Amino acid sequence: MTYAPPLSEQVILITGASTGIGAALAQRLAAQYFGIQLVLAARSQEKLEQVANICRKAGADVLVLPTDISQVEQVKALASAALKHFGRVDTLVNNAGYGQMGPVELIPPDAVQRQFQVNLIGPLTLTQALIPGMREQGGGRIINISSIGGRIPFPFGGLYSSSKFALEGISDTLRMELEPFNIKVSVIEPGPVSTNFFEVAADGVEKAVAAPHDTPYRAAFEKLKGLEKLTSSRAWTSERVADVIVRSLNARHPRPRYVAASNGKLLLFLMTKLLPTRLVDIFWQRFYGINLVAQEWKSSRK
Repeated sequence: MTYAPPLSEQVILITGASTGIGAALAQRLAAQYFGIQLVLAARSQEKLEQVANICRKAGADVLVLPTDISQVEQVKALASAALKHFGRVDTLVNNAGYGQMGPVELIPPDAVQRQFQVNLIGPLTLTQALIPGMREQGGGRIINISSIGGRIPFPFGGLYSSSKFALEGISDTLRMELEPFNIKVSVIEPGPVSTNFFEVAADGVEKAVAAPHDTPYRAAFEKLKGLEKLTSSRAWTSERVADVIVRSLNARHPRPRYVAASNGKLLLFLMTKLLPTRLVDIFWQRFYGINLVAQEWKSSRK
């Protein structure tokens, strides 16, 4: 099959497009590919319109569709509206997502459910809705935004990592299943990004975990507040991650995975291939303050 329209002629649907990576990607595409057609989805119409106006000024044709990705019916309506307006979707970028932080023991079922609704079920529902059209038109692209945390689990990130692990598994399966239809599937794996991720994560902890600082994990909760400062020097801008996504979209034969992190490939090799699991555990326990939890717990038992 030869279906491969240039990006300037494509219809590209981006979720989580109101801020961060999604907004940066929309603006990059609009600036670099005059006439591109963009479908921008997120919860906030006001923020979406701000991004859309920038893209329109650059020459893009933009459709704004406010959507809560955690609501299956809204996700289905998003796909239907995009197809009705443009007649097709050539590329889907499943970017919407967030990180539910906190110890697995203390995350309530409703917070667990929402984490998977947003990071897995929503993207999967949207993908399922758009596959038939891509198949009929002769091909398409699906880009799933995962994370280094989708390959390496870490303390307090169990729900986030497990949702991204699941997204990676679905992506690998889709890549194999959809190859006969010329639908290419890739995963983007950012590391720390200069967004409000940890701020949102900390807020999510406060909402999900009752009195987090009165739990046995108090010391780690305290350290969580300073993680953004620890990672800021190595964090990528949203625009830099967007450039990696654009590179994957331009690749005739895109790779299954693109790591968007400083020394990310080396980190993955060390953590998953070279170092003993026990050493990896110790590293992450110290990074996230679990060693402090152990010290405090032992002291309280004396």
